[in-house]
Amino acid sequence: MDTKQNTALLRALAEVPAPLPDRGVIHVVIPHTDRFTVVGNHLAQNAGLSTTAVGFAVRIQSLPQGTEVGVKALAARFPEGEKLIAAALRELEAHGYLQRARTRLPNGRIVTRTVFCNQPAALLRPRGAAALPQQAPVAPQVTAPVPAPAPAPALAPAPARGPALAPAPKPEHHAPEAPVPQGHASFIPLVPPPTAPKPPRPPLPRPRELTPELERISAALLSDLHHHSPEFTLSEEHVHRLVPGVAAWLERDTHPDTIRHALTTNAPEPVKYPYQFVKHRLTALLPPPPHRTTVTPFQTCDGCERAFRAPTPGHCRDCRTGHAHEDQQAAA
Repeated sequence: MDTKQNTALLRALAEVPAPLPDRGVIHVVIPHTDRFTVVGNHLAQNAGLSTTAVGFAVRIQSLPQGTEVGVKALAARFPEGEKLIAAALRELEAHGYLQRARTRLPNGRIVTRTVFCNQPAALLRPRGAAALPQQAPVAPQVTAPVPAPAPAPALAPAPARGPALAPAPKPEHHAPEAPVPQGHASFIPLVPPPTAPKPPRPPLPRPRELTPELERISAALLSDLHHHSPEFTLSEEHVHRLVPGVAAWLERDTHPDTIRHALTTNAPEPVKYPYQFVKHRLTALLPPPPHRTTVTPFQTCDGCERAFRAPTPGHCRDCRTGHAHEDQQAAA
């Protein structure tokens, strides 16, 4: 089998156009017609990336869209270990080829999406180019009349004198713009670098007053979550920390069943960190405070016993007007 392969390679080498180099690699290029991946030299010859990182970048680039490319998924597919794969992915993430972000789906489930870009430098675009200074218009050059040559001895008539025609303008060839380096001031990245600081997470909501009743109901609800979903088993310390968040929901007239449904529905499988997941949902899905309309109560008039609306007991408007009129007459 090896002899056949070597013979085929030698036969293909004989077809490589001369001259061949005396040393170094000689490429036998056979065009691909199917099942191939285009890889740029910015990746294949990147001196800042290890050979392992370049290899995994090529492997990830060759996989169909939607394929799992996490550390464990790649370790199950390829012979390298998880530590080596994780280090290679970190290298690709630092150079902009790979980006991992947690995203919320429309159904509320949180997933980690891995985005691979085959040309990170192409995500950079120049700022608005400043207007170039206008050049002064060039005055048209008028060609002086050129005298006609002396008549030849032939019988042909001499050409008439006249101005010489200017040569036709040659088409201008614009040289392609040289790529501006990545660190140039005229470029702005479209995506933040992997080392960019992340915004701080909002704090856990708290009620206006954590009464003993609210604290008791909140602790019971959190401790009972594992009966509805075994993945939501919280420790005593975690329950104590999350009690104010549940109490804030209860203070806004939210039914306990509604809170339990909001915390456990459409959860990722498996829930690796139940405390962080419950804390996030208590913060992100907090309902608005109920809109309460103040209603003025009915009072019984102390004079005519007529019912009227007022915040405190007393006389109705007619009785107050009558008393005021009587006071005026007494004063007169």
